[in-house]
Amino acid sequence: MDKASEHKMGKAPIVPLLFSMGVPIMISMMVQALYNVVDSIFISRTGEAALTAVSLIFPIQIIIIAFAVGTAVGMNALLSRRLGEGRADQASDVAMTGIVLALALGVIMALFGVTLPLWFIPMFTKDAAIVSMGNTYVLIITIFSFSVFGQLMVERIMQGSGDTITPMFTQILGAVINIVLDPILIFGYFGFPALGVRGAAIATVTAQLIAFSLGFILLKKRSKIITIAFRKFTFTWRIVKDIYQVGFSSIIMQSIGSLMSVGMNAIMITFSSTAVAFFGVYFRLQSFIFMPIFGLVTAMISIVAFNYGARQKERILATVRVTAFIAVGIMSAGTLLFFFGARQLLGLFDASAELLAIGVPAMRIISFHFPVAAVAITLSVSFQGLGKGMYSLAISVIRQLGVLLPAAYILSSVWGLHATWYAFLLSETASITMGIFFFRRIYRQRILPLSEIPSVSR
Repeated sequence: MDKASEHKMGKAPIVPLLFSMGVPIMISMMVQALYNVVDSIFISRTGEAALTAVSLIFPIQIIIIAFAVGTAVGMNALLSRRLGEGRADQASDVAMTGIVLALALGVIMALFGVTLPLWFIPMFTKDAAIVSMGNTYVLIITIFSFSVFGQLMVERIMQGSGDTITPMFTQILGAVINIVLDPILIFGYFGFPALGVRGAAIATVTAQLIAFSLGFILLKKRSKIITIAFRKFTFTWRIVKDIYQVGFSSIIMQSIGSLMSVGMNAIMITFSSTAVAFFGVYFRLQSFIFMPIFGLVTAMISIVAFNYGARQKERILATVRVTAFIAVGIMSAGTLLFFFGARQLLGLFDASAELLAIGVPAMRIISFHFPVAAVAITLSVSFQGLGKGMYSLAISVIRQLGVLLPAAYILSSVWGLHATWYAFLLSETASITMGIFFFRRIYRQRILPLSEIPSVSR
């Protein structure tokens, strides 16, 4: 393996290492979240019905991201572990397998997507305008989903091998393209027809396709550690199994988020379509707070997995501690922003008086769970780097399906819509409790037995 990469992942001081790897990923994910927010801002200008339609489709987008991120996380953890063990040739096989899986998943998702207009949106509403816009949007994003699968896979390959700058560049490029194309295609500037929701979907998949294509070219030409060559590659199911041993739990965790979103939309629609629109807006806004955390813990996975393979106990623990500390700081800032700036944030989406009446108190209540979520996410994701993805899965199932949805249903039924939002704090309390319990167990079983390598710089 490349000596520079070995030194960087196995010997560099933890705090500078985490920032050098994490900050570019955090920036790229914040940009990703930004253009999702901007996408919704432009869509909201075409009417609340369009915003509701896109909000109802959000669970399908979560499913796509679930399979993309889960597969990429499993590949990333396995690739980093192979590099930590000094087996760069096997790391290249892992990367190639990840790319093949990304393309295959794109085909499967496209086939699934063509059935969605028949049943998905009509489950929630009979409003013809909302159904039509939602069906148009979902067809485009599923048929061209191979681009987001490929983009995320290529970025995680580069991140897992220590290159965080190139993925940041490709993501920022994709975000800029999406933001530029959104108003042009939605409202019909520069001679283009006004396509509304269809234009937003086209802008998104076009940006993802360009980012994927450029990322693949740069990975193939510039990587000194990972070899990308289809002619030299032999597909083996063993690598697929190893990828999904970690990645499957991540897929299920993200997919559970889709089920949670469907359930919350079902609760919201009993009050009004405006409540559904708010919930969609909230998720896009909160992603701007959560994405930096996900970027940080993505870097943490690579460092933890590498040092687990290299049997460096103290570096694993130091990485988790530092990550949790930074995450709490970011989330605390997010709490202040949501509490004091709720009205201004919702105003970006051309919020009606009804949406403001629902959204302002809701965002203030929900924001209190952010710092708790920071620690819970850090602990949960660390399990993936240590090869215990099922612990992460258990936490996600209990948090979203075992606590959040039932609590939201009961609170909304007994005390009304305004009480629903306290379910978020209840669910994160359960999540952090389980996270601490599982981390103590994995410490005894996997971390403590490691033979510490002396004179390791922290």
